[in-house]
Amino acid sequence: MNLKKYLPALVAGFSAGVLHVVPIVKSLTCCLIIPIAAFFAITLAAKSENLTGNFNIKRGALLGFLTGLFAAFFGSFFDIFVTFLTRNNDILEAINELNVMVDNFPVAQEIKNEVINLMQEVAESIREKGFSALYTISVIFNNLIVDSIFGLIGGLVGTKYYNSKNSGIKL
Repeated sequence: MNLKKYLPALVAGFSAGVLHVVPIVKSLTCCLIIPIAAFFAITLAAKSENLTGNFNIKRGALLGFLTGLFAAFFGSFFDIFVTFLTRNNDILEAINELNVMVDNFPVAQEIKNEVINLMQEVAESIREKGFSALYTISVIFNNLIVDSIFGLIGGLVGTKYYNSKNSGIKL
């Protein structure tokens, strides 16, 4: 396996992963930053190979998917690490709004109470120790799914755009 082929996905994924923890930018990570990073990975791969023709669509999809996976890995790591160091994150700031939202769900009161208690435990664990296993699992799981999907989409769209730009076709 030639690791050099996947270096562009690693570089772009790391860059997107770092942006996972930047306060204003992190809200744009899934739908904007990850697809742009996937396109960036395709551009890096094409430049490193001196490719002047079309970029393989399967390779573009794979690079996009891998960019999303790397972004999920690094983004999760940085998010959990910053939470551990600061003992603070967005959940602590929004816990009251989350409780109100859950209280308005159309489910039985016992379920609402259980969910609210679970969120309170997560918040308390983060405040006291800087770590919550449930928070860690949910961040990793969410980032792996969302980032890999948007990376794949970005890889496919980026490949199509790159190929149309190289062939002279206007989009």
